[in-house]
Order: sequence, then C-alpha cells, then structure tokens
Amino acid sequence: MSKVKEINLEYGSPTAEAAVRTMVSQLGTCKGQGCKAVILVHGYGSSGVGGGIKTAVKSKLRESSLSGIVRSQCGGESWYERKKELLALCPALTDYQRKIDGNYGVTVVILK
Repeated sequence: MSKVKEINLEYGSPTAEAAVRTMVSQLGTCKGQGCKAVILVHGYGSSGVGGGIKTAVKSKLRESSLSGIVRSQCGGESWYERKKELLALCPALTDYQRKIDGNYGVTVVILK
C-alpha cells in the first residue's frame, strides 16, 4: 500500500514564506521516506478568496524547482473532476476522499 502523509502548513500561524519553506522541506522528506502522496493543509484564508499560504503554496508547486519531486497536484476544489486520475496514481488516497473532496483548504500532491 502506498503511503500518504498529511502536512499542516497552517500550524503555528507561520508567514506564507515560512509555510512554503516547510512544504519544500517536507515534500523532499516524504519522497525520501517512500510516500506516494502528500495532503497539504494550507487553509482557505479569511478573505474568502484564498489566503496567503494557499496562494504561495500553489505558486511554488508550479515552479520547475520542484519538478524532480512533484508529479501532479490538485486542489480539493478540483478533486471530484480529477479523482479517478489521482486514485490511479495513489490508491491509498481512497481513505482520505471525504477530507479532500470540495475542501478549498487542502492540496493533494502526488510525488514522483
């Protein structure tokens, strides 16, 4: 069974920059530990349009600097549309579907 790890990037109310540093470090660690997927909990933000951590995390995940680690990513808001594809890559995510589906405060990352 492939391993899934959940990482709470909001814990301790860090700045967006600190949360991104934590994310990058943890993604590398998770890959080294043989994890197949990571659920990043970044919150949605109190403004109603997405918070600073969410915006910074999504932006960093698209950078080429993470191309050796990140195979695919999907926000909870898009889970339903991409569920079949992502479950094929990591069947263990089945156990987390209720937490992910429609949750704008999480992003699922499939590792290489």
